Amino acid sequence: MKGTWKLKLRMILTSVFMFSIVYFLVLLVARYMGISSWRLYMGVSLVIVFAQYWFGPTLVKHSMNVRPLSEAEAPHIHKMVAELAQEAGVPKPEVGLSEINIPNAFAYGRTSRSGHIAITRPILGLLDYDELRAVLGHEMGHIKHNDMAVTAAVSVIPMVCYYIAIAFMFSRDNENGAGIIIGLLGYVFYLIGQLLVLFISRTREYYADEASVEFGNRPAALVSALYKLSYGASRCSQETIKELNTNRAFFATDINNAQHDIDDFSQVDFDGDGKISDEELKRLANSDIKISKTKGIMELLSTHPDSLKRVKRLAELEN
Repeated sequence: MKGTWKLKLRMILTSVFMFSIVYFLVLLVARYMGISSWRLYMGVSLVIVFAQYWFGPTLVKHSMNVRPLSEAEAPHIHKMVAELAQEAGVPKPEVGLSEINIPNAFAYGRTSRSGHIAITRPILGLLDYDELRAVLGHEMGHIKHNDMAVTAAVSVIPMVCYYIAIAFMFSRDNENGAGIIIGLLGYVFYLIGQLLVLFISRTREYYADEASVEFGNRPAALVSALYKLSYGASRCSQETIKELNTNRAFFATDINNAQHDIDDFSQVDFDGDGKISDEELKRLANSDIKISKTKGIMELLSTHPDSLKRVKRLAELEN
């Protein structure tokens, strides 16, 4: 895979930094409680991260209501996944069907040798063959890069910081102020951790897009698929969106930002037919795009890249 060393380096550095955060907070909490064994700090920190890494795929499976999708039910999907796995050089992932009402797809697992790809029921019939294969190729890219496991492992750390912050800031036993300081540090680390998790989430999407193209899919087919998925998400109820908000980083598109994404994709859909052709994408490759400061700030708080920047990068791959 071309250039993935940058993604791997970013994931390693983020993991080390996030582990350092949780280690430091556990150390402070233990000191506050009168415990001074560094082995305990290290052990608790490792257990927290390992538990999320080990149980993460099971939690995703249950929270997304995934069941196995047999080859008899969807032979064409199994054929596409098998072809893409061969292109990626990884074992064929397990294929699942997620019984949720948002059209999308996602990958999860601990390693590239135990990967899972799931599609949601509404995606069937929404995308044509090339578009569906491009989306599955995107998810295969996540499995190839092992980024879903890293994301799942580090995503628990901000929540640990948050619960520590709440527990100490509102504790009744804060006479000397040490608990409040720990609580404030926990909240600061929570905010930093969230931004880092979002950064890694956005970065891995770019690489998964490029992987889909390397696996033989047309960039325009992937852009067209993302366009349709955003449109499908925009038609879902806010209640459905809120129920899946905590898992939105796993999807191929940001379900929270669907309407804004549609507005961006429509700028590339020059003929207004609801699809993005090769010719339309080539026109964008030779154009300059400008992202407003407001959208730049919104992107920092998003699990996915700004859609116009994402499409621009895919357009450059078209040439």
